[in-house]
Amino acid sequence: MATTADTLPLRDTLPALIASAGGSRCALPLASVTEVMRMLPLTALTGLPEYVLGITTIRDAAVPVLQLDKLLGHTISRNPERLILLTVAKRKVALAVDSIAGIRQLHLAPLSELPPLLQSVNTRLVDALGTLDAQLLIVLNAARIVPDEVWTELDARARELTVQERAS
Repeated sequence: MATTADTLPLRDTLPALIASAGGSRCALPLASVTEVMRMLPLTALTGLPEYVLGITTIRDAAVPVLQLDKLLGHTISRNPERLILLTVAKRKVALAVDSIAGIRQLHLAPLSELPPLLQSVNTRLVDALGTLDAQLLIVLNAARIVPDEVWTELDARARELTVQERAS
């Protein structure tokens, strides 16, 4: 018997924010989501992976912004309209996405081998695959969104920007 996220007992579900990026529907565990907002002005950074759009200021703090569709490996991307502010290991990172669909209680099967159509997706980011409203849903692992080497470089750039702002 098929079940849906709306009919499962609460203990079998994960509260998640559902967003779209580059044609993919993704879910982020609600426990990692701090807030959702419109796109903000960015300071571009060079020498980082293409999915790093830059840094923006949120509540007087420099926050790196990652474009989710590029992070997932999509080659064609849209202009993102929303930011999802995440707290990951006491750090803040914003994901730029096309749209937000809302919050849902999801029932998830464990991550298995990705089907051929999804082999371009960065599996380091994926916790599980599921369906929602008959569409594929990629459940992301917020703790693995930013690789350590990118965090190191972003931290250094944020410090540089903070020093420059204080000097001007």
